[in-house]
Amino acid sequence: MSELKKRLSSILESPKHNTEEKLEKVCHLLDQEIPYFNWTGFYFKNGDKDELILGPYVGAPTDHTIIPYGKGICGQVAVSNETFVVPDVHEESNYLSCSIDTKAEIVVPIFKDGKNIGQIDIDSHTIDPFTQEDRELLEWLCNEIAKII
Repeated sequence: MSELKKRLSSILESPKHNTEEKLEKVCHLLDQEIPYFNWTGFYFKNGDKDELILGPYVGAPTDHTIIPYGKGICGQVAVSNETFVVPDVHEESNYLSCSIDTKAEIVVPIFKDGKNIGQIDIDSHTIDPFTQEDRELLEWLCNEIAKII
């Protein structure tokens, strides 16, 4: 994981790319390096509205380009301000289905100046794939992303 962190840091610190490009490169790197990350993307607070808007992502297209606060796992994280790991999406009553292949999901909030401004959302086609190491990596990543937004 330390090698992956170095590569993620170099993307975020690159002076050649704007924030959107950096986030897209982060999605691609995670998608390439972690085999059970099957959809990797960002959602951000949509202005003053209590909703999230889709940002850069890698994976199958999604109809969920706007998610109201409280709806689905992403909407719940926008309200709870806490990382949410779902080992099996079929056990979760508030799950918004993006793909019939999705079996598990992890969503980690991004905080800037104490405010929840967005999140990274990862879907997996494997039941219960996410480790404590994954969670720590993603929480670290979200802290690093907050520094460049």
